[in-house]
Amino acid sequence: MDRKERIALVDVDGTLVDTNYQHALAWYRAFRRVGRVLPLWRIHRHIGMGGDQLVPALTDDDFDEQHGDDVRAGWAEEFAPMLGEVAPVDGAHELLAALREDGVRVVLASSGKPEHVDAFLDLVDGRSVADAWTTSEDVERTKPAPDLLEVALGKATDRPADADVVVVGDSTWDFVAARRFGARGVALLTGGFSQEELTEAGAAEVAASLPEVGRLLHRGWR
Repeated sequence: MDRKERIALVDVDGTLVDTNYQHALAWYRAFRRVGRVLPLWRIHRHIGMGGDQLVPALTDDDFDEQHGDDVRAGWAEEFAPMLGEVAPVDGAHELLAALREDGVRVVLASSGKPEHVDAFLDLVDGRSVADAWTTSEDVERTKPAPDLLEVALGKATDRPADADVVVVGDSTWDFVAARRFGARGVALLTGGFSQEELTEAGAAEVAASLPEVGRLLHRGWR
């Protein structure tokens, strides 16, 4: 019997590149532009959602209808000057390269803006080791909806039912999406979410570093 194709759908923001706190600050400033001051800790708890989900989750549907587009545009403007400060998470390229060498197909499952994803791919030399990647232009609904994972899997294989899929991420919303998608999740603590929060959201295992993620994946696929 043929072995199932192994596929890793790897989040980018907060997992491969250290961006969560820059995103939280950019959202904080964007909300202030329209007169809404939200505690940074509350914003951080929602990082990992795309802007289509984050704005109404932090406020309500009426606020989103009236101000959501302005807030999302403000976030992009506030984040842009911080883009040059973003650094890779230790071991990012090495993890992707090890997965590729082990015969695992790797898709970087990001809902980031295309220009951000391009910059992050450069930071981790992702084009040389990833089979494919996604951006915000690939889906209408971001995490915690599973749509992005469906698109990412479609970029990896034309036989999704025959694949052994693992989602790697750092945010609770990665694993809410993974659970809805029906995939096993391996979480990383780099996003600032606790082990308890990540497992409650649906992560099967939690690691403190990307090298540890690599060891967990290798062990799980042996």
